[in-house]
Amino acid sequence: MNRFIAFVKKEFFHILRDRRTLLILFGLPLVQVLLFGFALTNEIKNAGIAVLDNDKSPHTQQITNKLLASGYFQLRENLRSNSDIERAFRKGTIKLAVVFPAGFTENYEHGRSAQIQLLADATEQNTAISLTNYATAIIRDYTAERNPDARPPLTIDVRSRMVFNPELKGAFVFVPGVMAMVLLLVSALMTSVTIARERETGTLEVLMVSPLSQGQILLGKVVPYLLLSFLNGCIIIALGVFVLKVPLNGSLLLLLAETLLFIFLALSIGIFISSIVDTQLVAMFASLMAMLLPTIFLSGFIFPIESMPKPLQIVSNLIPAKYFINIVKGIMIKGAGLRYLWQPTLVLIGMSILFMGLSLRNLKTRLS
Repeated sequence: MNRFIAFVKKEFFHILRDRRTLLILFGLPLVQVLLFGFALTNEIKNAGIAVLDNDKSPHTQQITNKLLASGYFQLRENLRSNSDIERAFRKGTIKLAVVFPAGFTENYEHGRSAQIQLLADATEQNTAISLTNYATAIIRDYTAERNPDARPPLTIDVRSRMVFNPELKGAFVFVPGVMAMVLLLVSALMTSVTIARERETGTLEVLMVSPLSQGQILLGKVVPYLLLSFLNGCIIIALGVFVLKVPLNGSLLLLLAETLLFIFLALSIGIFISSIVDTQLVAMFASLMAMLLPTIFLSGFIFPIESMPKPLQIVSNLIPAKYFINIVKGIMIKGAGLRYLWQPTLVLIGMSILFMGLSLRNLKTRLS
């Protein structure tokens, strides 16, 4: 028994000295609980909206203020014309547009049907349905407060329309998200084990003394996976368009170029992970942990980023899939061009340069 107790103590000390084991035992559950607790929610908060007020009356201002005071909505733009609505949706700055037609107040005060139009971005159909329901309920509350004795039909008639996805097909949401998740995970996972495998087998030093430069070695590791992953991306796009009937309203060439850029970024992240770990097993585990959970929870793939706490919203800006999902939705569903998508494109380019540069620096440091 004494020997057994001593052995158990030795194992405890061994675990406590191993930072990686402690990170898995305590850090991983903590991160999962926090992510599930804060990100896993269907509540909508601070969703960006735009208002087109063609009536400009106290009633329209009061309804707008009531919408904003609810906490569900945040005013991003005051629009001037109907053409501004499409521009705002393509930019991706708003989820809902509220349109007050001219003559709204006159119809309302004379007991006639006064219409309000709600236009929702249905590329995220669950969010669109929730936002239109919230807005409709708030507007009806306004009517009830002003006219407690009113009977149906209500004097304010709310008309909602789903933009870009009128049939509310789930494939419009999940194809871009799955595409980002698959390409990121597969590409990063495949390349994360490359240098680690060379290091484990002892062949990395042989490569370093070859006539090839370190940059050429890194690119040589990336190019085969880049081509194979690009083929994978083309297959996913084809399945989405021809099987799942997701529209391709924008430029196919731009979509393929953005896909190639995202794959190169994913491969750069995999090479970076591979350059800082020693074994293939650790490289695979690090790739899954660094890519899987953040991509699912913090990219906007499943849960709206606007509803998350501010710290998680800030962290989401570091998730590459967030930008790629917005790009794919913009090109395929909204028909947006580079004019609207240049900002996320620049972010992906910057991340690619950063991770490839860090990989090259780490490789030089470890071999010096």
